[in-house]
Amino acid sequence: MFTETNPTNTRRIHAISVSELNRQARTLLERSFLTIQVEGEISNFVRPSSGHWYFTLKDDKAQVRCAMFKNRNQLIKPAPKQGDKVVVRAKVSLYEGRGDYQLICDFMESSGSGSLQAAFEELKLKLQAEGLFDSKHKKPIPAHPSHIGIITSNTGAAVHDILTVLKRRFPGLPITIYPTSVQGDEAPAQICKAIILAEVHQTCDVLILGRGGGSLEDLWAFNTEDVARTVFDCDIPIISAVGHEVDVVITDFIADTRAPTPSAAAEMLSPDQHQLKQRLALLEQRLIRHIEQKLKTTALSIQHSKTRLRHPGQKLNEQAQRLDHLEAKLLNGINAKIINAKHQQQQLLSRVKALSPTKLLPLKEEQIHSLQQRLTQSVHTLLQQKSFKLGSLSSQLNTVSPLATLERGYAIVKDEHGTVIQDASTTQKGDVIESQLYKGRLRCRVDEVITE
Repeated sequence: MFTETNPTNTRRIHAISVSELNRQARTLLERSFLTIQVEGEISNFVRPSSGHWYFTLKDDKAQVRCAMFKNRNQLIKPAPKQGDKVVVRAKVSLYEGRGDYQLICDFMESSGSGSLQAAFEELKLKLQAEGLFDSKHKKPIPAHPSHIGIITSNTGAAVHDILTVLKRRFPGLPITIYPTSVQGDEAPAQICKAIILAEVHQTCDVLILGRGGGSLEDLWAFNTEDVARTVFDCDIPIISAVGHEVDVVITDFIADTRAPTPSAAAEMLSPDQHQLKQRLALLEQRLIRHIEQKLKTTALSIQHSKTRLRHPGQKLNEQAQRLDHLEAKLLNGINAKIINAKHQQQQLLSRVKALSPTKLLPLKEEQIHSLQQRLTQSVHTLLQQKSFKLGSLSSQLNTVSPLATLERGYAIVKDEHGTVIQDASTTQKGDVIESQLYKGRLRCRVDEVITE
């Protein structure tokens, strides 16, 4: 504790406490300002579990903290959101715990969208219409990156969070930090320059573009058209990790993927070393078991091969024995073939002798003589049969012969042309006719024709 001592004046000066100072300042503010109306754009809107609202009202030159308690904000429908332009009715006060000057609001009504929010929506619609948000332009994020680039402030909380996660999960992963401003007028140009520089280096296979949370104006560098188009044109996959999960910026739509926070982006890109160690240990155990099983199988196979393996001399003896057996079998086969051929030869000689002409000629002469007798007998018998049949047919023929009829006194009458006359009316008196008798013929002339 420091005190100031004046040698000429030992009287101690009275000092008030900080809390007393803030209490007096609060009283002074609340007495000096009655209920007032303030217009501004909502930023840093927070609604904790208590139900109270805490936010900042701002314009293009200044900002003021505000609070609206649950018993008053329940009447506001719908609830405001980031970027809304509103008019509040409030009392000026001071939060003694922090010494922050603030407004205690009891009423709120809309005053139109804020200028930054309107600019955000306008740029979003423009880039979306050009197709920059289409999924077909998204590049795949490597599952196991070999080098990560981080584009953010080198003094902010985002780079600390990313490095902490990477150190915990996979400390051996190479990292390159491209420091840049992430807030203010110079931030967009520096962010674009860092992205282009990462492309020129060609060492990183993925980039994290991020920063911590903040108001809409704090995050505005990531809502500019230059940064959006630079992210779109980058050949390296980019993860947009700007602000907290509720914060949304234009680069979230342009980037190849979005992470809710910078820490989440680091989690997304880094493998968990503990899981990898567990997996490697599991694979090592499986490999050892596989090798042991393979060795056992190989040993059994060798042992089995040993039992089957025999001395070459034994194998040669078996082959010699088998050769002797085959030789004996061959000789037996040849002898059997020779005996069979001799037997067939004897049979053929017997058949040849049996078919000798000296033995066949008397037999054939006897057969010829027998056949001649049989032929003579057959011819004689056939002639008798034919003669008898001829006599019978001659008798039948004589019976029906015209000569036999003539022999009984009948005659055949013909005209002068030789035509047989069957009807008397076909002749005339004086015609010459001829009568055929059994013996001889008579030529006559017709004296009278009688048709009765």
